[in-house]
Amino acid sequence: MDVKQAADIIKNGGIVAFPTETVYGLGANALDREAVKKVFRAKGRPTDNPLIVHVASSQMLLNVVRSIPPQARGLIKRFWPGPLTIIFPASDEIPIETTGGLSTVAVRMPDNITALALITEAGVPIAAPSANKSGRPSPTSVEHVKEDFPDIPILSGKHSRHGMESTVIALDGKPRILRQGAISLKQLREVIPNITIAEQNPERPESPGMKYRHYAPDRPLILFSPEQLEHMKLYVKGKDVIILCKDRYAKEFTGQVIKLGSTDKEMAKSLYKALRTKREGEELVVLGTEKKGHGRTIMDRLERAATKSY
Repeated sequence: MDVKQAADIIKNGGIVAFPTETVYGLGANALDREAVKKVFRAKGRPTDNPLIVHVASSQMLLNVVRSIPPQARGLIKRFWPGPLTIIFPASDEIPIETTGGLSTVAVRMPDNITALALITEAGVPIAAPSANKSGRPSPTSVEHVKEDFPDIPILSGKHSRHGMESTVIALDGKPRILRQGAISLKQLREVIPNITIAEQNPERPESPGMKYRHYAPDRPLILFSPEQLEHMKLYVKGKDVIILCKDRYAKEFTGQVIKLGSTDKEMAKSLYKALRTKREGEELVVLGTEKKGHGRTIMDRLERAATKSY
């Protein structure tokens, strides 16, 4: 399927999976409440969990927001197109189905040629959560999308460049990160020095990804911190498990080991693919990483996905 065919589906009220630089999205016309409902039904997603609206131009942004806070302008100049989602006051054009019943709307401009071409050709902002069944690991390839949605049309692209969702921030009151993602706290503080990480309230999410149980694989995930390496070695001994860890720890284990890369950025890019592994094993046992830089995002995802943590 090419961009024009995918855009025609969007314009006619349908849904399409498409690539972005973060993960693959499941998109619909953000201004069409019935189309948006199809996304929620397909994913099995709670309707109070807001969607991110993807735009391809400044004019499209102005059509979906009521105002642009001064701090947002600096962030847009620095990080758009890119994996940063900003919460704005929603315009009257955005239905409550898209915002999860909130008066605000989450917006970003993706840094992906195919995604931008699709939005431009469709001529409408596209509401798109990740193209996975609700609660499952997000998809970073066409194959992952097909696992969850074999009957939904897919606009193909390359493997996602970041492998983690966008960072979501709010600027009303004290600037805060609602969802950690591909843009780190350190990077954001270069533009907004006083930004912090918000306390999570999964009962009333302000942002996608704030529901507690999320990103979970099909089998139990047992999470160990780096300080618990010796405990993890004892835990996996003699068990039918698949071990996920950074490359430098692989030699500490025998049996099935999936290397996640040598750095936190490499680990982030490979994590969702590893969580979807088809290898046989009763549990996924993961050695986490230090909570700094992109490690914060990795541990946020693993803690939400974990059946048990040490």
